[in-house]
Amino acid sequence: MEGFSRINRSGVVFSRVDREDVRGPQHLKEHTLLYIRSGRAEVICDGRRTPLSAGDCVFLRKDHRLVLDAWAPEDGQPFQSVALFFCRHFLHSYYRMLRPSDLPGDARRDSEPVLKIPAGPELESLFLSLIPYLDAADSLSEETAWLKRLEGARCVLAADRNVYASLFDFAQPYKIDLLGFMEENYTYDLPVPELARYTGRSLSAFKRDFKKVSDLTPEKWILRRRLQEAHRLLAGGGRKVADAMLESGFKDPAFFSRAYKREYGYSPRETPVILY
Repeated sequence: MEGFSRINRSGVVFSRVDREDVRGPQHLKEHTLLYIRSGRAEVICDGRRTPLSAGDCVFLRKDHRLVLDAWAPEDGQPFQSVALFFCRHFLHSYYRMLRPSDLPGDARRDSEPVLKIPAGPELESLFLSLIPYLDAADSLSEETAWLKRLEGARCVLAADRNVYASLFDFAQPYKIDLLGFMEENYTYDLPVPELARYTGRSLSAFKRDFKKVSDLTPEKWILRRRLQEAHRLLAGGGRKVADAMLESGFKDPAFFSRAYKREYGYSPRETPVILY
């Protein structure tokens, strides 16, 4: 659309409207912190309207359908916004940084899809530091984007302790899809007790629940899944064995080679290329 631009830099999204109004339904797959730099907008969800103007900030919970309206410039002032996306990988990493004492025991998952965040020194400082990137988003490094999203998540959690239950819902036993969690984390060096802790379970509860979704133990499931990924990479051609080994989560070449040959009947170097 002419007069509209949107740039995503490692989960930090800069949007600008110079001419036409922008209106469109969206289905958020990630929790989002949205800041209005200039102009005005409105979030419509479940029949409720949340008007936004310059300086306003809202937390939008994932898995909700909403409409975001952004109006064209008024008095020569364009609409500009900055959004911080909190993907699952980011939230897992953040969760690992927390101590058990950091997690409020009384936090309750809130179903409200839109939470307006009060302005405060930390929040204002965060977005003021991102303003220079509005017109030079290419210069925002992945490391800086990660740190800015970390600041944003802290601001949201400070505003409402119940957001803990939304951001870290993978840590609630009754919420998590165990195989989905394992699929996202099988390449990491996480021992089973750590996997249990990240899913909010005791070790015995984790193993008991895992039996309900797989005939394999967690350790054997991880090994097989890593071998499958290594085989996929090698069968695709153009991959060095060492690279496929590391990308699929293995660290020991000798162990990898033995396990691979036991699983497939040939060594990693002998893997036939399959044209998909």
